[in-house]
Amino acid sequence: MTGPAHSDDHKHGACDRSHGHYHGPGRYNRAFAVGVALNLGFVAVEASYGLAVNSLALLADAGHNLSDVVGLLLAWAAVWLTGKRPSARRTYGFGRTTIMASLVNAVILLIGSGGIAWEAILRLSHPEQVVGETVMWVAAAGIVVNAGTAAMFMAGRKGDLNIRGAFMHMAADAAVSFGVVIAAFTMSRTGWLWLDPAVSLAIVVVVAIGTWGLFRESLDLALDAVPANIDRDAVAAHLMALPGVIAVHDLHIWPLSTTSVALTAHLVNPESSVDDDYLHHISAVLHDKFGIDHTTVQVERGDGGRVCRLAQVHSL
Repeated sequence: MTGPAHSDDHKHGACDRSHGHYHGPGRYNRAFAVGVALNLGFVAVEASYGLAVNSLALLADAGHNLSDVVGLLLAWAAVWLTGKRPSARRTYGFGRTTIMASLVNAVILLIGSGGIAWEAILRLSHPEQVVGETVMWVAAAGIVVNAGTAAMFMAGRKGDLNIRGAFMHMAADAAVSFGVVIAAFTMSRTGWLWLDPAVSLAIVVVVAIGTWGLFRESLDLALDAVPANIDRDAVAAHLMALPGVIAVHDLHIWPLSTTSVALTAHLVNPESSVDDDYLHHISAVLHDKFGIDHTTVQVERGDGGRVCRLAQVHSL
């Protein structure tokens, strides 16, 4: 694979696919299936009890859990799509669907949180009687369901924004359910009806804080920003330190998916004697040191009085 086509004479390219970023549906199929099934069942139970005992806290949590089911399904579909190989039309495959799933998931959660907050504020001024003991036991079941689902995604949360989103929401839901248990217990002892909408607002705060980070990072990746776990300056310094390299320009680092990163760069090396070993060494080090698994470099001598037209536009 060569660099961008333009008028420079000395072009050498390297494409590193030896580390294989065309992952199949993956090891999380079972986790997604179990998580969706558990949460759908719990949503049905929680919504039924919420209506029966007139608890906004339970209905709010049921609505949030339903949005989590949608999020799990989106994330699951995206993981499945990344297993499809590239085509002549979609040369990078479907890896970016994991980024799109994370972004859509975050938007859905933020909109849902706004609706819950509005209802809770209205009920604060007109609190209604709820059956605290029922709320407590249903929410306790939620702790088990959400914590169990979160545990299935715990191992992959650090390396994949898509999986991290699933883990974060399930873990947050477990914590929120714990808060509902405490509020219900206190309400049954004190009769403080305002605790129910207050807990709903607390749910909104917890969800919004976690979701905002997911939204911001997903949006960055969707806009081809350098992934947060990669130090662009360190990558540039490494390329500049390569033997014979006197300049680096047109350096781009962007996500192909929530787990795969690509890089393109022009290296100016007046004494270049580029061979496959030189190019594969660059790709291997960028993968092992920075986690960049799709590398394309273009090597230029910088002689003959011809200057790369991208040197001034995208210089370091």
